[in-house]
Amino acid sequence: MKAVVNKNVWLVALGSLVLLAGCNSFKKKNLEPPTPLEKNFTPTVQVSKAWSARIGDGAGISGALLRPTVVDGVLYAVSTDGKVAAFDAASGKQLWEKTTKVKQGWLGFGGKKGKAVPQGSYAGGPAVAGNLLAVGTLDGYVYGLNPKDGTQLWSSELNSEVIASPAIVGDLVIVRTQDGRVYGLDAASGQRRWVYDQGSVPLLSLRGNSTPLAANGVVFLGSDDGKLVALRQDNGDKLWEQRLATGDGRTDIERLDDADGSILLDGSTLYAAAYHGNLTAIDGPSGRPMWSRPFSTYSSLALAGSAIYGVNDQGEVWAFDRNGGSDMWKNDKLKYRWLTGPAVQGNYVVVADAEGYVHWLQSGDGALAARVRLSKKAIQAQPLVVGDTVYVEDVKGHIGAYRLAAH
Repeated sequence: MKAVVNKNVWLVALGSLVLLAGCNSFKKKNLEPPTPLEKNFTPTVQVSKAWSARIGDGAGISGALLRPTVVDGVLYAVSTDGKVAAFDAASGKQLWEKTTKVKQGWLGFGGKKGKAVPQGSYAGGPAVAGNLLAVGTLDGYVYGLNPKDGTQLWSSELNSEVIASPAIVGDLVIVRTQDGRVYGLDAASGQRRWVYDQGSVPLLSLRGNSTPLAANGVVFLGSDDGKLVALRQDNGDKLWEQRLATGDGRTDIERLDDADGSILLDGSTLYAAAYHGNLTAIDGPSGRPMWSRPFSTYSSLALAGSAIYGVNDQGEVWAFDRNGGSDMWKNDKLKYRWLTGPAVQGNYVVVADAEGYVHWLQSGDGALAARVRLSKKAIQAQPLVVGDTVYVEDVKGHIGAYRLAAH
């Protein structure tokens, strides 16, 4: 269900092809049509829209999973047309917005010339901590901005585009680039402190990268060849790696095994999954697998209570027991609807789809509980839950904030 992309050329993401193809073209594109939504659906929980806003043109057809972030009551969002903005997370009131200038250059899709590349073609982030907002771009830069007004503090030029959110930890900004490198940048100046190079990156890969997870002096990330890698935070040296997928198959497509979703950490246990691979629980200090089960996904997981929630590559929503990985429930009512990764809002699991719908499922049994429509544009980035509010952004930059009625 996810786009297959050669790392050395730009191709339009398959999710965007679905938007352009139209409902009658699924057979021509060799795609399964989305499961129709139940027309007489009766919600069991009331959802209210707290506010809505927009940030530029959003991710567009870049394939970047632009997801806002909320820090200290402020929501920050960026777009690939060079805009970065801050909103009051409770009311949606815009606090400030900055637009970068356009420099000369062309962004090519599928080897063809496209539109001019904005200097701030923001595609990775934003990440915010303390007095720093860090964001990466399609033209291989990372910018450090002041989160109070968006003014630029520094810039750092890297070797490849940045489509995963950086991680800010202490005095470091950890950045993953599309060519497989991981950088440790000085948070005050943007200067490079270290770089980890995976060496070889598969020529054929899914469009996407996992966001680095920094904890306890270690940086964890998923690789394009189906591994979970642990690096020393201070110098980028590799501590260990654990395979999440075997890469077996007769064709290049069957051998795709990217680990593009977020990595979860609970105590000392890591949870990660890969496309055509497994959902695996790993002991963080040693890298030793604790349990593993087949589960093919290209999106992020969610963890709450005794369960791990995920969406497989067919668009089925699953819940697993976090202690051993056994099945708790599965919901296939949204199959082939190109779902985002899940988020947990109270007693509900939230996912969104390629037609702009947001869906709530009961966390106990997976039954559909509510749905609303943000827009008619695809939602590709995982919803963000902060407090009692879930924030959702579509590919055109529309942002919606939703709350559940009190029981």
